[in-house]
Formats: sequence, structure tokens, C-alpha cells
Amino acid sequence: MSTEAAARRWIEGWLRAWPTRDVDGIAAMYTDDAVYSSHPFRPPETARSYVERAFGEEDLVQAWFGEPVVSDDRAAVEYWAILRADEELTIAGAAVLRFDADGRVAEHRDYWDQIAGRREPPAGWGR
Repeated sequence: MSTEAAARRWIEGWLRAWPTRDVDGIAAMYTDDAVYSSHPFRPPETARSYVERAFGEEDLVQAWFGEPVVSDDRAAVEYWAILRADEELTIAGAAVLRFDADGRVAEHRDYWDQIAGRREPPAGWGR
């Protein structure tokens, strides 16, 4: 599978699974030994352990993903989401992904920030 096709499948998978809290759907997009770093200053974990924890803490209100930037077996994808915990908050970041030959994520590194309240992406975001 091409890296671009794998990245687009990853985006579609998150858009489908995130709103329904489908842990299995997200975990299936990752290799069994994939490294998942959800923030530069957190220890790595698995995709399954990350989404189980995150889905228990917040509800997705709305999500956007940008066009993937692809090179060899890697892709970078911007994302933007409005979440609800006690109150709404907005997160914006980028996932740096490395795919195996089957199109599953072998390594996932996230870089993001958050702010209280609802903020939609600015014009031209994600291109």
C-alpha cells in the first residue's frame, strides 16, 4: 500500500472511530508493537492504551484532519478537534506517522496544544 493511501485510510479510520469511541477500530490501524507517543513529554504507550484513556476522559464534538504530507514510509497529518470534558476545549496538532508495508502505523508521534473553549480552524488550515 502506498504511504499516501495508508495516511488517508488512517484519517478516515480516526474520523469513523473517534466519535463512536471505537477502540478496536483505531487499534486495528496500528501494528501490535507500534510506538504511540501522544505528547513529547509523556512516555510512549500503545494506540489501544492511549485511546482507552483518552476516550474515558473526553467526548469528541467535532474533528478535522489536514491533507497528509508524505515522504517514503512517513506522513505528517495536522488535526484539529473540539472536545468536551467538563467544558469544551480545542486541541490542534500534528501526528507524524511511519507505516509498515501493509499500511498499518508502526510509529505515531503527536505534537499538540490545547485551549479552553471552542475554536474552529482558521481559513486555509490543513492544506
